[in-house]
Amino acid sequence: MAKILNRIIVTIVYLFLLAPIIAVVIISFNDSKSLAIEFGAPSFEWYQSILENTDLMDGARVSLITAVITAVVVLLLGVPVALAIARYEFPGKAAVSGFFLSPLLVPGVVLGLGLLLVFQPVGLVGTYPGIVLAHFGVTVPYVIRTTLSSLTTSDMRCEEAARVHGANSFTTFRRVTLPIIAPGILAGGVMAFIISFDEAVISLFVAGSGHTTLPVEMFRYLQYRSDPGLAALSAILIALSVVIVLIIERAVGLRKVVNS
Repeated sequence: MAKILNRIIVTIVYLFLLAPIIAVVIISFNDSKSLAIEFGAPSFEWYQSILENTDLMDGARVSLITAVITAVVVLLLGVPVALAIARYEFPGKAAVSGFFLSPLLVPGVVLGLGLLLVFQPVGLVGTYPGIVLAHFGVTVPYVIRTTLSSLTTSDMRCEEAARVHGANSFTTFRRVTLPIIAPGILAGGVMAFIISFDEAVISLFVAGSGHTTLPVEMFRYLQYRSDPGLAALSAILIALSVVIVLIIERAVGLRKVVNS
């Protein structure tokens, strides 16, 4: 009886969590112009309409470019910081760690306004460097945390064994440390990419009219229209997210990434 009750509760929770996604997918196939669930003949009209919308496609291109660059930059800078925090003792270590994790404590609106005031005088508003710098601040804590988690749970004896056998620091990192912490790095990179691609509040302040990201374009679209077009776009993004998860699962295993 307890097992049956437990399964019922779990099923209800899953349905509750999946209900918004299911609703979005159903609405995306509506053949009417109402943003409501209608069970009729499926139509791909809104998928075609969205793919032909130049503003949304340009926003998707900007978001994709920004997310890829942000993920690469965050990995190049965040992983060394995590290594320094985990492996070395130096003055101000706690302050450095707190500095890189502090963006998680600042509301997005406050951070976006502050970045706008800083970027405006130097001409970074509405540029790729400006958007990447803004997204760097909100994504680097995740890379540092996932990498630190992998480093703190890794076996130091493997690195010591490599040094005993004559490997220098770079070889030890490349052949021993990096493979061990790879799931954590991958997890941080994926999170940085998704957060950057999905960031809306900060992008509203720093993107301007020069390079508008997809979330900003979606907000603008919703201001003037209430058709299932955004539902179709959301369904496409959901499908892409599933593909990314499957690729991670095939590459390193989803459980390794999550547990890191």
